[in-house]
Parts: sequence; structure tokens; C-alpha cells
Amino acid sequence: MEESAIKIETIDAYISRYDEDIQVILQELRQVIKEEAPDATEKISYQMPTFYQNGNLVHFGLQKNHIGFYPAPSGVAAFKEELTDYKTSKGAIQFPLTKPIPYELVRRIVRFRVEEAEKKRNRSKNKSFHQIISST
Repeated sequence: MEESAIKIETIDAYISRYDEDIQVILQELRQVIKEEAPDATEKISYQMPTFYQNGNLVHFGLQKNHIGFYPAPSGVAAFKEELTDYKTSKGAIQFPLTKPIPYELVRRIVRFRVEEAEKKRNRSKNKSFHQIISST
């Protein structure tokens, strides 16, 4: 069966498909994200490991020559000065496999995304509260 036709349902299954040296990198990346987003739920979305908390926080995935890290456009924009050594696009960062992953930078980006998610949740709660009050 072609690799792209295999439906991956867990992050463990996703990581287990790769060689051990890549597995180590992906597990470390996963651990850093878990430490900064302990309340996030792990899932597979867009066939990539995803952390979800009041919306998608971050995704990551192995590509041919890099690990793609997807912290949404806001996550890339907020750290653009620190990302000048990496190829980026609107919502993606490419970490080349030939360089060490900047785990501390990833940690700060995830923390930023968690703060965004909490603000979003609080705005949503306040909006709901005001709707309830105004309808009584």
C-alpha cells in the first residue's frame, strides 16, 4: 500500500513510520510542545501531528529535507526576527534536517500560541456571558 494512502490516526503511529534518528527528533519536538501546552489534545489533522486547544495550536510533519512546523500565521509573524535563518511562509517554518532543531524557539512559539488560545477562549466566554445577560 502506498504510504500516502495509509491513514494515520495517532501521533505515535505517525512517528513510528520513520527511521530511528528521525523518530528521536519528532519525539523531542512533541515533548517540547506537550510541556508548553499541557492542556492541549493530541490528534492527527491534515495527516500531521496536531496539538489542539480552543482550536489548532500547532502542527508538525516530516518533509523530504526538513521538518515543517505550523504555528499559524500569527506564530510565524510574532517571531519573524528570530526566524530569519529558516525558510518561512505565512503559517509555516521549515527546520532543515541538516541543522539542529531550535527547541527553545519552538518552546516560545508554542507558549505564544497557548496564550493566544486562552485569549480566544476568554473572549468567547465573555461573549457568551454577555449574550445570556442581554437575553434575560
